[in-house]
Amino acid sequence: MSAVSSRLPVFPWDKLEPYKKTALAHPDGIVDLSVGTPVDPVPALIQEALVAAADSPGYPTVWGTPALRDALTDWCGRRLGATGFAHENVLPVVGSKELVAWLPTQLGLGAGDKVAYPRLAYPTYEVGARLCGAEAVVYDDPTELDPAGLKLLWLNSPSNPTGEVLPKGELTRIMAWAREHGVLVFSDECYLELGWEADPVSVLHPDVCGGSYEGIVAVHSLSKRSNLAGYRAAFIAGDAAVLGELLQIRKHGGMMTAAPVQAATVAALGDDAHVAEQRERYAARRAALKAALEAHGFRIEHSEASLYLWATRDEPCWDTVAYLAEKGVLVAPGDFYGEAGARFVRVAFTATDERVAAAVKRLS
Repeated sequence: MSAVSSRLPVFPWDKLEPYKKTALAHPDGIVDLSVGTPVDPVPALIQEALVAAADSPGYPTVWGTPALRDALTDWCGRRLGATGFAHENVLPVVGSKELVAWLPTQLGLGAGDKVAYPRLAYPTYEVGARLCGAEAVVYDDPTELDPAGLKLLWLNSPSNPTGEVLPKGELTRIMAWAREHGVLVFSDECYLELGWEADPVSVLHPDVCGGSYEGIVAVHSLSKRSNLAGYRAAFIAGDAAVLGELLQIRKHGGMMTAAPVQAATVAALGDDAHVAEQRERYAARRAALKAALEAHGFRIEHSEASLYLWATRDEPCWDTVAYLAEKGVLVAPGDFYGEAGARFVRVAFTATDERVAAAVKRLS
């Protein structure tokens, strides 16, 4: 039996462990700005909804409750500008990473098929291609790809790791090309509500998709906007035919979002106030870290959205990681996201106010 894991790259975060030990040895403790995990409390109304649904002895449905589907369609209309959405246009998933990793397999892709994603990208896009035996292809401009055999095109705006936002016109151009060549587009928009110097637009906006969702699906997560990384609450929205096929497969696979999490998701999507409050926290942390890094000689590129600063000192990224680790600050090396990031580091601003202040002090 051949191990499926042999198809996969080395898990990148394992390589960061020696630098984490260095940072942990700092007298004032580590400031971990590497992974980007939420640290602020889950909003009370979401916790209350989870607890109220805790007595859930039966199996949840893969498609979610009608209340959840209502919440998803309403939010897509209110926040993304999607029009004419029905329940068939939405599907909850068990966290967005699970969806990204297993999507090519669930779409039936394999040897001879191509999966494309940005040159600088979330590593799980490549993992998904490798798991099913498809060819992973990177791009700078997807419309320059050879469409032959290209079965899945990943977009990511706002980008992880760079925070770059694709303008509406660019998204429209890419969608037109993809439809012309029959290429299925999945757009990872998990950071869409975290724009700082740009206003991210969804591919589901009528100005981009022309009011038709054929061949297009958007991926969204509540991990960052609502501090729900521990809940594994996410969903996909768009082409009803694609989602209908995935629903059938996921029913057989038992990929069910827990019933209390479904109830919590309804509460989270129905309240915008907690999102605005969390944005204010992140905005303050971002401003403090950006100013400190720039004063320390770093250059920040892109970073107009998301929860990260894409920073460089024009040196190999691991040298920067080591330098900051000596100051007790742990960041992610840019080459985790592709060779093009070899002279950058990704700095998350998801630490507490106290830890961000500690990092700023160490850089001053």
